[in-house]
Formats: sequence, C-alpha cells, structure tokens
Amino acid sequence: MAWFFEDEASDYADAVLAAIAASQALVPEHWALEVSNAIIVGERRGRTDQASATRFLTLLGSLPIVADPEMYRRAFTDILAVARLRELTSYDAAYLELAARQSAALATLDKPLRKAARRAGVAIFEPTVPKN
Repeated sequence: MAWFFEDEASDYADAVLAAIAASQALVPEHWALEVSNAIIVGERRGRTDQASATRFLTLLGSLPIVADPEMYRRAFTDILAVARLRELTSYDAAYLELAARQSAALATLDKPLRKAARRAGVAIFEPTVPKN
C-alpha cells in the first residue's frame, strides 16, 4: 500500500513495483482483501477518495499479480504452523509460507515479517542498484 498512500512512498516500494511490472508477483489469496481494506480505511480517515482508489486499482489490475491457489488448503496446517513458530499473524505467516514454498524472495516493509523471514532462511527482496 506504500504505492498508494503518498506519505508511505519509498524507494523500496517503487523498486518492488518496477520488479513486479517486469516479472510477476505471487501473493496469498487474502492479499486482495488486504488491499480493499486499506483503501476503505484510507477513505474513512480522509486519506484518499474513491477516484484515487479507482485509479490505483486500475494500476494493480494491469500488473502481473497472481494469487496462490494453495492458501486455503494450507491455512490450517502449514500457515498455522509458521504463525505459531515465527510468532506472526496468520496473514503475515501466509506471505512467509508462500515465499518459503516457492523459494522466492519476500518483498515487505514490515519489520517483524522481515525478521521472521531471515530467521526462516527466506530471502528478502533487495532491489538491484544500477552501476554507474
């Protein structure tokens, strides 16, 4: 959501967006609900409006973002186990479990999730810095 809210913008978030546009992102199935919730909370708090949200959702719809079809089946087993072991919410554990299962780098600004990923041996997405 750092792409959407100007006060949360960062070079890291921009690099993640560029990487997704050039490749693909795999997200847990609940990701769309998290996006929708952040938008509605932002609207209720006066941080955004429906027109801005519509433009943002159009951008998201144009990106190659794929929802993991395994999440529901793994929610009560693997994801729950990761949440317990790493002391995460089930929502965050779903991202970590997915990255581990796919041997993919995890892109997140969430510090506890980054720490849990490192402890689990899951790579954190690090943008490449162009050489001059």
